[in-house]
Amino acid sequence: MENKEKEPLLSAKNIKLLKNPLGQDNPITVQVLGICSALAVTVKMKPALVMAISVTIVVALSNLIIAAMRKHIPGRIRIIVQLVVIAALVIIVDQFLKAFAFDVSKQLSVFVGLIITNCILMGRLEAFAMANDPWPSFLDGIGNGAGYGLILVIVSFFRELLGSGSIMGYPLFEKIGLYKIGYENNGMMIVPPMALITVGIIIWVHRSRNKNLQETR
Repeated sequence: MENKEKEPLLSAKNIKLLKNPLGQDNPITVQVLGICSALAVTVKMKPALVMAISVTIVVALSNLIIAAMRKHIPGRIRIIVQLVVIAALVIIVDQFLKAFAFDVSKQLSVFVGLIITNCILMGRLEAFAMANDPWPSFLDGIGNGAGYGLILVIVSFFRELLGSGSIMGYPLFEKIGLYKIGYENNGMMIVPPMALITVGIIIWVHRSRNKNLQETR
């Protein structure tokens, strides 16, 4: 038997797994998954960034683990196994945040624990990890986590900047003297509906710039 030539770890196909979720296959703007998180944790950039990193770690590692186990998981209990893996990883992330970033952990409150309900995770496990090898699944997890995180960071940037006049807690507008000329923070930006509106605007801009995403009648 001839040995099959191994595919490079960062082949063009694998690089697409990292790049596509950042743009043309973004889990929020294209697949419309994980919207609830955008409402809950994007008032400030710091918790949004931590949530983005946390979800990326969980989805990447859960993809890796499930892909490695997929041939040994009975179909009848695959969802239970997936939930157990996700829950274990979420607990580890939650405990890590409490130990090393307690203030951020308090800001995120129960939302770290609710990562287990994020439909991006179950979606990638079912659609990709259960049908592919560990390495591509790991890259797919990183790509989708990063794509999700990118939208969270963009939304939180505008909400914190316009709603609180700060970036990552730094009082930018106060430092540049914007309040002295009459500027007032937009209180609407820090209420949950504005997160949904901001995400909607991002989706509209993204789809208007990508003809292949536009629906035809």
